[in-house]
Amino acid sequence: MDGAVTAERSALLSSPTSSRSVTQTVNGSHKFVIQGYSLAKGMGVGKHIASDLFTVGGYHWAIYFYPDGKNPEDNSAYVSVFIALASDGTDVRALFELTLVDQSGQGKHKVHSHFDRSLESGPYTLKYKGSMWGYKRFFRRSLLESSDFLKNDCLKINCTVGVVISATDCPPLHSINVPESDIGSHFGALLDNMEGSDVTFNVAGEKFPAHRLVMAARSPEFRSKFLDDLDVEKQEIIVTDLEPKVFKAMLHFIYRDTLTEEVDMIPSTTSSDFPVSESLTAKLLAGADKYGLERLRLMCESRLCKDICVNSVANILTLADHCHAMELKAVCLKFAAQNLAAVMRSDGFEYMKEKCPWLQSEILKTIAGCEGDSCSAGEKSQSVWAQLSDGGDTNGDNAEKMGDKKEKGIGEGKSSSVQNFHVSMEISLEKAGRLDTMQAFYVNVTSGVYVMLVQISH
Repeated sequence: MDGAVTAERSALLSSPTSSRSVTQTVNGSHKFVIQGYSLAKGMGVGKHIASDLFTVGGYHWAIYFYPDGKNPEDNSAYVSVFIALASDGTDVRALFELTLVDQSGQGKHKVHSHFDRSLESGPYTLKYKGSMWGYKRFFRRSLLESSDFLKNDCLKINCTVGVVISATDCPPLHSINVPESDIGSHFGALLDNMEGSDVTFNVAGEKFPAHRLVMAARSPEFRSKFLDDLDVEKQEIIVTDLEPKVFKAMLHFIYRDTLTEEVDMIPSTTSSDFPVSESLTAKLLAGADKYGLERLRLMCESRLCKDICVNSVANILTLADHCHAMELKAVCLKFAAQNLAAVMRSDGFEYMKEKCPWLQSEILKTIAGCEGDSCSAGEKSQSVWAQLSDGGDTNGDNAEKMGDKKEKGIGEGKSSSVQNFHVSMEISLEKAGRLDTMQAFYVNVTSGVYVMLVQISH
């Protein structure tokens, strides 16, 4: 009898369960630049300059910099830096890191960090809004002002906050795998079997059945043709601006949202026997631009980006400019700027000068660092010379303007690469009516090194 009761009780026991508590940090960083440090001095002990608010772990934070220190007892001998909780919250636990950036480039930053080390009392707890963590004596001011941390009257402070969160992880009792979306294959089948097609595209005599609603949903150009223009009731649309193979590849994308295998297997654009403009990807890029297929345009840009080299970059840059492929254009400009002398000797550069002469000024803007390059004007100009110089005589010590070339002789004391570049720039820009884009073209010869300073209007 007792054995039967025991067996019954055993049968009523449920299977064991489990859970797991996970405590971790949600990390975020903020860079605080303090420009005009000398003007901030003297604002008073306990008064601070605040960074913009930044969000980490669902809370707002700010960096407070005290030029005259926070502690009256220090008599402004130290600068103070604190991280403050700037939003409502109680008992917010966090790890902090403050870094004063060494601006000499040697990487000798001053770092105060809770990360990557054991904390005896655990993370720091901020009790309420306005609570702060930091250092009253962050750095002695006299040492700071003679150090590499202060450059051009500017300080840079990096801050990292790691908000501590805890969560209980309960494994699900059951799981159901959801397959990847197959909507593309279903629409592709609709295109393949031509079921329900209500329009036919005639491309150079080759017929492509399709569906008005699908085309209109994917392309603003087709939407305008099929939905906005009520007078268009044609069953057959003649396409004259695309080749059949290009239109077929575009249809493939419209229905399947992928590129055809033929596009991925195109010949490399580095071959002079196969210009980039004749590749299927290039023609598909032009079609994507015309018909407003933004995703297809980016896919083509990504594919063409892989084929950028010295011989192809000028042609690809010309194509990108024509097709409004801005990301591809930016990559080409940067590559051309970094390899200018070699690119100038390519056949594609001559083609670019003829078709899009203004692109030369855009290359110059990239060289000059108009897109946010951090190097100095001297470093940029010397970099240009390093690319263009081909061993010509560069001795001399007088500066001359580009406009004086007729009087002084543009070729005197300069390499042929530089001379060719100057001449091609002026001729091409004049031909395109774009001389207004170039304010000045100065050349200096200093200590045997040719220095070109380029100043271009924005």
